[in-house]
Amino acid sequence: MAPGGPGAGLGGIHGGLLGNQRGQAPGGFLHSGLGEMLERFHQAGHGPTAQSWVAQGPNQELPPQHLEQAIGPDVLATLTQRTGLSREELLSRLSRELPQAVDRYTPDGRMPA
Repeated sequence: MAPGGPGAGLGGIHGGLLGNQRGQAPGGFLHSGLGEMLERFHQAGHGPTAQSWVAQGPNQELPPQHLEQAIGPDVLATLTQRTGLSREELLSRLSRELPQAVDRYTPDGRMPA
């Protein structure tokens, strides 16, 4: 299967959300880095939840519909196109996996320097 096809792992999605695919996405979100991504969650009213992913301790869950609100339709459309996943499946997976990915990216409970 081609990279980014239906069999693509979530690593590519996480990489895009955390800023590893610079200049390849609309809205400035995918290439904006972790700080800007978390700021979008704050602006959407989900700051405490997103901060729990960074902080040490349990990660709060974010339902798929709230995740969709925070990341926006342009990013969602790009990710569904790149992964070959349906919108619902993509949101479901990100809802489960994004908190863990951010948690792993911030193992000491704070943003990387």
